Amino acid sequence: MHKKKTIANPQLFLSMGYGQMARHGASSIEVLQAKGYPVTSVQNPITSLADDVAATKRAISIAKGKVILVGHSWGGMVITQAGNDPKVVGLVYVAAFAPDFGESINTLNSKGPAGTIGQYITPIEGFLHLSREGVRKVFAQDLPEKEQDLVYATQTSGFAPIFDDKGAEPAWKTKPSWFVLSTDDKAINPAVQRLMAKRANAKTTEINASHVVMLSHPKEVLSIIEEAANSVK
Repeated sequence: MHKKKTIANPQLFLSMGYGQMARHGASSIEVLQAKGYPVTSVQNPITSLADDVAATKRAISIAKGKVILVGHSWGGMVITQAGNDPKVVGLVYVAAFAPDFGESINTLNSKGPAGTIGQYITPIEGFLHLSREGVRKVFAQDLPEKEQDLVYATQTSGFAPIFDDKGAEPAWKTKPSWFVLSTDDKAINPAVQRLMAKRANAKTTEINASHVVMLSHPKEVLSIIEEAANSVK
């Protein structure tokens, strides 16, 4: 009697962005692991695009089998480039940047109406720190106050020059992609998100949420990640 062949789940790599912290992925990791998905949270130094891509590539190098990359915010810049690795079979953008060749965050932001998050960011020795008021008004405005305080307290500041770091050949041109678009995002303009999602031919889901959609709507975001993973088994 033949045993039924088990199809392995692809490994999921979560890449967080500017102003993010490990907690953003912690609860998601627990849920996904419980469903049998191997998950790795890549800790981006957020010092340059090259540094963060290198960190993601090191993580991918030890993966066995297929890989899905999930990027939030700045993490989208990272997975767009790291996704060219042959192990990567899909990309999930969560309120994220998805640059074309030669585009930077500043280039992309110029393609839509100016946001207001900049007025809440303070440079500290070359790194950018988001104020508590900024978290509450333009970054995580749909979270309860206690969660907003946690976001503020555990943020990772990004090195200011990363806003001008330019993307290389984008993986979304050759790999399937999914896009979670936050329609009340005040960090990445929704119009810019639509532009990026459309040209990437990404399967797009719009959610009325702030920039931290994975915290305010975790079930919806996890459902899309699972959909991506199941589609490439």
